[in-house]
Amino acid sequence: MNKLEALKYFCVASETLNFRETAQRLSVSPQVVTRMIAELETTLGESLFKRNTRNIRLTEFGNQFLPQAQQLLADSERLFSTHHKPSQKTMQGMVRMTLPPLPYNNQLLSQLLFALAPYPDITIDWQVSIDKLKAIDDNIDIGLRVCREPEPHWIAQHICAFDEKIVAAPSLIERLGMPKDLTDLAQNYPLSGLVNPKLKRIWDWQVNKDIHFFPNQIRFMSSDAIYELQSALVGRTCSQLIDVICAPYLKNGQLIELFPDLEKQPWHLYLYRPYQSIVTDRVMFIFEQLKTILKELYTSSTT
Repeated sequence: MNKLEALKYFCVASETLNFRETAQRLSVSPQVVTRMIAELETTLGESLFKRNTRNIRLTEFGNQFLPQAQQLLADSERLFSTHHKPSQKTMQGMVRMTLPPLPYNNQLLSQLLFALAPYPDITIDWQVSIDKLKAIDDNIDIGLRVCREPEPHWIAQHICAFDEKIVAAPSLIERLGMPKDLTDLAQNYPLSGLVNPKLKRIWDWQVNKDIHFFPNQIRFMSSDAIYELQSALVGRTCSQLIDVICAPYLKNGQLIELFPDLEKQPWHLYLYRPYQSIVTDRVMFIFEQLKTILKELYTSSTT
């Protein structure tokens, strides 16, 4: 038994939960799928699926084994991709990407398109939104996400960590004074809010895992934190922003950090692609290019 091949069969079967559909995806007969899964189960000494006449589902062991199998396949994919050069034939078609509004998006896109100059037949669908697009429903190939931790079905590359800061312009502090504490800030100071596009309302201000509150006096709201920055800079609101957005203005004195000693929960920037058993050359190439570009952009900005 080719163990890597068996893992591929298992991972595809875990996606489809249907051996016939698995066989169609892998261009083999259902009997081959059944045999490969059975041999893998014998090797592991555990059942991976519970099967009846109508459907199959992963066993508890299968659910625990799946992320390990996916990671091993991803590692082997990266290993072999370093020795594989894509052809013009495989470097054509659509690649759909989703990313949140971030300061370096223009530079990121510019450098990516420059890297893609030898491959004019690739079509890029570049979706910038705070909304979380779904990999399957929205046909997303690659994503960039600011979150606490990666989702389990991602093949994720950690880019950097962000600190979140509560900031205000000196003119606002001169006018209203320094807030005594977070309760004073929440109740008596003009604040900006980031809009949840699905619920059409403001997100709570989450300071850390123990402290969060809903702003009482919203004076500016947007679905893009970069516009919250503008509201803070002109002294209209106090705002909660990640450091990559506000750091230059704290450095030059246009903004002041409030409660700098308060423990804050970090956010992380991840480049990811949904786990798929078969990944095209164009998606792999763009993923690796983005990883390199992002590391250069954000490592320099957060050091």
